[in-house]
Amino acid sequence: MIFLDTDVLIEIFDKKSDKGDEALNKIVNSGQDIAITSLNLHEVLYGLYKYAKPVKDIFLLPVIDFTKKDASLSAEIEVKAERAGKLVRRIDAMIAAIVINRGASLYTFDSRHFAPLKPFGLKLFS
Repeated sequence: MIFLDTDVLIEIFDKKSDKGDEALNKIVNSGQDIAITSLNLHEVLYGLYKYAKPVKDIFLLPVIDFTKKDASLSAEIEVKAERAGKLVRRIDAMIAAIVINRGASLYTFDSRHFAPLKPFGLKLFS
């Protein structure tokens, strides 16, 4: 399974984005199931509502909720990263925990945000 990060979703929903078209083709050709996290759904909906864009397409994707198990792992990851001197955004740690706990990979265009999370088991789709 591949979880799509917010930046990838934005590009895919942008009808004029060649980058989004390439990403969508790559996902389709992978043959894997795709989903988004409830956290990514929030980020996308925020932007869509803010800029008065239609929101119906985002609801077509499966949405995986943030659970207690995810909360525990994301907190542990965030603390360990801080102790190692690597600051990570809390929402990135939360998204990473959802992906890790489901044995999936994350498709993102902003790998520098997620690179510090790879030692904790985060796999990036490429």
